[in-house]
Amino acid sequence: MRTIVYVDGFNLYYRALCFRPEFKWLNVKALAEDILDDANEVTAVKYYTARVSARVDQDAPRRQQIYFDALETIPELQIIQGTFRVDKKYARLVAPPAVGKPMFKPWPDVVRIIKTEEKGSDVNLGSHLVRDAFTDAFDVAVVITNDTDLIEPIRIAIEEVGKVVGILSPVNHPANDLVATASFLRHIRAGHLSRAQFPSPLPRATEPDLLRPPSWVANVD
Repeated sequence: MRTIVYVDGFNLYYRALCFRPEFKWLNVKALAEDILDDANEVTAVKYYTARVSARVDQDAPRRQQIYFDALETIPELQIIQGTFRVDKKYARLVAPPAVGKPMFKPWPDVVRIIKTEEKGSDVNLGSHLVRDAFTDAFDVAVVITNDTDLIEPIRIAIEEVGKVVGILSPVNHPANDLVATASFLRHIRAGHLSRAQFPSPLPRATEPDLLRPPSWVANVD
């Protein structure tokens, strides 16, 4: 079965990898192949993400580029980029709990915060999923996400085109509506992540080998 894997990069990162740096050096094609059945032939992997800002972590863009370079060693993989925004905004403050001594009093109604936001990836992923379904680019699609914004494109591909679209969930308890819409559900477990790590060094045909960022080990970064 021709199978395309659609990866919601930021959702995967924040749900499964952010606090487990030992798994960040992740080969997403190998991950999907480990979870899916032997009958699923992964013909393409589409990875939706955006370039991170150095505003919060100055070294983050360099590490991300190393990872992009690693992903690009997968012949079937394409990186589709949205945008990443860091803005200063005002937000309402939740009052401190009544128990115990508050840190300050009176507390303000609003505070100014730094808000990081990724834009465009869910729209790109949903649009490409629907297009690929209508053009018969796959027999089976699998989406790595827990984003309920993708329910409608998944529904269209299943109900209006007749395709099989499954979810590879990066969380233990995925959104109920997402599960109800998808053709099937598989969970991404720690064992899957561990088995799907790139080697380090990672050889490349015409460029220097890639090394896993040193901070991507347990209990660091």
